[in-house]
Amino acid sequence: MKKTFSLSHPKIKYARMIDAAKHDVKKYIKRERNKKLPKDVDFWDFDCKYGNTEQDAKVIHQAEINQYIAEAEKQQLESFYLEVVAKPGYRTYKPTPEVDETDFEDESEEDFGFDSAESVDEAESADNTEASSEAEGADNTEDSNESKD
Repeated sequence: MKKTFSLSHPKIKYARMIDAAKHDVKKYIKRERNKKLPKDVDFWDFDCKYGNTEQDAKVIHQAEINQYIAEAEKQQLESFYLEVVAKPGYRTYKPTPEVDETDFEDESEEDFGFDSAESVDEAESADNTEASSEAEGADNTEDSNESKD
């Protein structure tokens, strides 16, 4: 899509013309993305250019199209040029660093404040006995209050 968008119309408001331009671009990109991919192609990529005129157009990223159209609206431009051309895209794979399994074995529970798994069990059982003794103490005070009456 290589198009000069005219933003002046006698009956249509300027803001609606901007919205129409954004909509046309989104519609074109969606239409191109839905086309069948050629063999060995991962996705559709887009080469984009934006400028006040075709000669002034500079390369932009696809994600910046709406920002540039909004900028045209702020500047109250009468027209702007936008070029969006589909091309095959190939995914680049980042090499993953090899993880040494010994790194995980070196980490001990001491790093987390525990000496061993047994001490964790002892700490939990101590908490449970404290809670149960407090509950029993509360029951005993209620019984003693009833006997006084």
